[in-house]
Amino acid sequence: MKYVLVTGGVVSGLGKGVTASSVGVVLKACGLRVTSIKIDPYLNTDAGTMSPFEHGEVFVLDDGGEVDLDLGNYERFLDVRLTKNNNITTGKIYQSVLEKERKGDYLGKTVQVVPHITDAIKNWIESVAVIPVDGKEGPADVCVIELGGTVGPDNFCLIHVSLIPVLGVVGEQKTKPTQHSVRELRALGLTPHLLACRSAQPLLENTKEKLSQFCHVPNQNAHHSILKQLNLLSIAAPPNLQAWTKRAETYDNLKNSVRIAMVGKYVGLADSYLSVVKALLHACIACSLKPSIDWIAASDLEDESAKLTPKDHAAAWETLRNAECVLVPGGFGDRGVGGMILAAKYARENNIPYLGICLGMQISVIEFARSVLGLKRANSNEFDSETPNPVVIFMPEGSRTHMGSTMRLGSRRTLFQTPDCVTSKLYGDYFYIPVDQSGGSYGHKVIIPPFGAAFCPATCRQLVDLRYRNAEYVDERHRHRYEVNPEAIGVLEEAGLKFVGKDETGKRMEVGFLSIRIKLCILELYSLSVVCHVTKLDLKFFCFLRYPQILELPSHPFYVGVQFHPEFKSRPGRPSALFLGLILAATKQLEAYLNTHQNGC
Repeated sequence: MKYVLVTGGVVSGLGKGVTASSVGVVLKACGLRVTSIKIDPYLNTDAGTMSPFEHGEVFVLDDGGEVDLDLGNYERFLDVRLTKNNNITTGKIYQSVLEKERKGDYLGKTVQVVPHITDAIKNWIESVAVIPVDGKEGPADVCVIELGGTVGPDNFCLIHVSLIPVLGVVGEQKTKPTQHSVRELRALGLTPHLLACRSAQPLLENTKEKLSQFCHVPNQNAHHSILKQLNLLSIAAPPNLQAWTKRAETYDNLKNSVRIAMVGKYVGLADSYLSVVKALLHACIACSLKPSIDWIAASDLEDESAKLTPKDHAAAWETLRNAECVLVPGGFGDRGVGGMILAAKYARENNIPYLGICLGMQISVIEFARSVLGLKRANSNEFDSETPNPVVIFMPEGSRTHMGSTMRLGSRRTLFQTPDCVTSKLYGDYFYIPVDQSGGSYGHKVIIPPFGAAFCPATCRQLVDLRYRNAEYVDERHRHRYEVNPEAIGVLEEAGLKFVGKDETGKRMEVGFLSIRIKLCILELYSLSVVCHVTKLDLKFFCFLRYPQILELPSHPFYVGVQFHPEFKSRPGRPSALFLGLILAATKQLEAYLNTHQNGC
């Protein structure tokens, strides 16, 4: 196993995570298999209980790990599936050592930082580095390790990220801060092989020469230096970055944009919603658009804000009214909930495409109960424990005494019950059956990406029977303590709420949408018979399933609420289906997109 260590100096927030991810992309482009580890110095065992204002977004992995947002960068850049053990914290290391001490694994010896803590760190890195994360068997070739905070042999390469400030009107680039940072690193026994320097302007040649001279780092091609240091030149191919280059050029040449109102609690720090922002970017690029995100503090939409901060209140509402779509992301606590409810109501009543994620889905349920059902005090137990109409309640399996790792976490499967719902269509995929010259088919199905048909050459289409199928299930990541009250499902259904999916256990309903003026019918949904009939305005269902997870309003251009977090699995070139649906609806392309896919390419 080869290791690349990325450290940082001078100041925090220089972009160590992006540097580590970019190094991984280059190594992967050279034909090498890459995995990543993030080491954080804090005593928390994970990021689950940390404030988004202090630490940014909490990223959730398939195995339920609540980890640093940089692991989201690793997954997006490298297209891998990491585990909770790929995020090492001081708290995790000390916890593992103390657990061994309590079990007597150290045979009565005095437990100390050296060697027990240091050995635990090394053992953890070595054991995690060999876990395959790219869907293939066997360990990766290179493990890229990002060392959080600020401050060898031929199987180790150290990259130090530093700042080159630009001072004065002449724009002089100063190298002294980086020189001091490297000197401190050497005092710890670590000598960087490469410097990744961040500056307001491209580095001048004399700046590079000064850094090379005083920091003893050669000025040469980055990927070649890494491969040479790791002794991988003989097996690495020339880097193939055509897909990334084309993606960057496409984005740089985009002219049109779409205005997205992001109504949230933590809008003061964009990193709090980093994965949401990246998912919007992926979806917009797929639609040949640039995202124009208008951040709205939910509390500024509330009536109280009109009295206390009238200018902010007026600006927030003007921004909301000018938006082409509305997104309410996840969050915890009651601050700003009133504003989110008003945003959901505005979107629903004015046919503005809406996507509510986690809390945003619960908000849409509360708003629907209040506005449509007339339950003026309908609320979540999280915000009002005394509400007479608790349409959202605490999950029975959750813990009220411990906060960390006690929510519904990780990847869960949702089985669609109505095959023609919008969500199922968006999550669908293409497959093709090779056709022989006699017109028959070989019967061999091969899955291709959702956008594959758009790029399928005409000659290819003549050789295959290309078809599109709606999704039967979807696997997405969850992070929540509250869900829709199962006792409220009946009255919500009577008002037109339709549930079209459930989780793999059969205990939770996962998908729902409002359906108006649908003909009398009896639906056989998989093994579940659902008898329904129509009143003048709504569709009623008689079924006994629990915990809605997705809401849709088919009579609306796009009104979707999901209990899970689709942003965590969005990738460049492979956007999240729901984010894509939101952007398509905002630009009046959703219906045409769905019709094209249903009818073939």
